Amino acid sequence: MKIVKKAYKFRIYPTLEQISFFAKSFGCVRKVYNLMLDDRKKNYEEYKSTGIKTKYPTPAKYKEEYPYLKEVDSLALANAQLNLEKAYKNFLKNKDFGFPKYKCKSNPVQSYTTNNQNTIYIRDSYIKLPKLKSLVKIKLHRKIKGIIKLVTISKNSLNHYFASILCEEEIEELAKTSDYTKVENLKLTKEYEKKLKREQRKLSRRCKLAKDSDKKLSDSKNYQKQKKKVAKIHNKIRNKRKDFINKLSTKIINNHDIICIEDLNI
Repeated sequence: MKIVKKAYKFRIYPTLEQISFFAKSFGCVRKVYNLMLDDRKKNYEEYKSTGIKTKYPTPAKYKEEYPYLKEVDSLALANAQLNLEKAYKNFLKNKDFGFPKYKCKSNPVQSYTTNNQNTIYIRDSYIKLPKLKSLVKIKLHRKIKGIIKLVTISKNSLNHYFASILCEEEIEELAKTSDYTKVENLKLTKEYEKKLKREQRKLSRRCKLAKDSDKKLSDSKNYQKQKKKVAKIHNKIRNKRKDFINKLSTKIINNHDIICIEDLNI
């Protein structure tokens, strides 16, 4: 038996009140990350000129100036600090990574991560999260095993919400076989190709109409509506490819001892 960390991702269906809490959490995590990054930039400039290192503040420092930070999960703020530290260390080790960038409010993808301190559990079709009094509805398409360590709540461009759950669990080693099977890449059906091309042409036309009438794309309702349609098709295609890759990789891992990957410059 081996102890490993395994991640599960599920769709969740929050209420309006829970969506408001998630939005506040996304905003507070972003705020703390940007404030700490601002301090890091100043300290980095001082270090370059003086050679003196200074201690970096913790998220608790900002709660006096920004009291609303107390309303969200403190572990989510602590994880924002850890993410920044990781990005900053990568930059110091290799300048090609570039200095960490500020998090943007306009980014359609938002997320925050929290730790389980006996505050997270799943009951029936609901998940309990820290700082939330009510349970959040979750679509459990597979059974979770082991102990929940971390949960990341995320939102995509279509306003779909997800819970990525990291568990620590015991697994049994599987018997290995090999049959030299060649697997072709997943190709889109003609139906999806035609639909995507048609909707993208509509999007281009609506973009041109908006520009011709000196209207901002953000103010053009027809453009935004069509943009959502195209995003939905891309999301369906992405999900189909993910499903294909996940099923194939699981099959390969379950049946092979060694996996070799050839990187071709096509």
